[in-house]
Amino acid sequence: MADHSPIEWTEATWNPVTGCTKVSPGCAHCYAETFAERFRGVKGHPYEQGFDLRIWPERLALPSKWKAPRLIFVNSMSDLFHPGVPDDFIQQVFKAMQEAGHHTFQVLTKRPERAAAMSAELPWPDNVWMGTSVESQRFVGRVEFLTGTGAQIKFLSCEPLLGPLRLDLTGVDWVIVGGESGPGARPMRADWARDIRGQCQRGNVPFFFKQWGAHDEHGVRVGKWKSGRLLDGRTWDSLPSRPLRRSS
Repeated sequence: MADHSPIEWTEATWNPVTGCTKVSPGCAHCYAETFAERFRGVKGHPYEQGFDLRIWPERLALPSKWKAPRLIFVNSMSDLFHPGVPDDFIQQVFKAMQEAGHHTFQVLTKRPERAAAMSAELPWPDNVWMGTSVESQRFVGRVEFLTGTGAQIKFLSCEPLLGPLRLDLTGVDWVIVGGESGPGARPMRADWARDIRGQCQRGNVPFFFKQWGAHDEHGVRVGKWKSGRLLDGRTWDSLPSRPLRRSS
């Protein structure tokens, strides 16, 4: 949890929940799990319990204490809609986001079916963006659950992109694409990224290319910092066209 983040498409992270369990192939080399497990058993550390699911009610008020407006990635170290997170705590998180109206919150889940099922029980202020991860064609069904929520802004994170995607972008306001980094990273083919970019351009949906990951555009393993984030010679940093909410 930090008031600044190196993640290219956000500005800060907030983790009222930590820990998770794997739900699909995109989770295989989870950076959050790798990080948290380094500290398992370290007395007094926030990740003393490793990547076991943990609820942090004491963190709910934190965004209201950050006075400067920020884009905030919610639960970079977990999934708010994990089945182990109680309904009433999810509601408390949404209330906290609603009360911190000067920020814009980006909630990303691999379990959009639960978000859709709870949608009527949640406030959906315009400063809450709802997203789901789609790493391969097998999981494009998540998009329909996402668009069934009451969020004003809905987005897709196609990261790590593990194969080509044919997407129905109806009701989708933003698409992020990125390759996998870290040990065991699987390469992303350039034509997969280009094809999604083309679908976004045809659908007038903002496209954000986050990174190549551990492999460059030719599939050669070079490391994240060497592979960079240029696609066809330039960066692609579009955000949703609706203005960010910046007033309380």
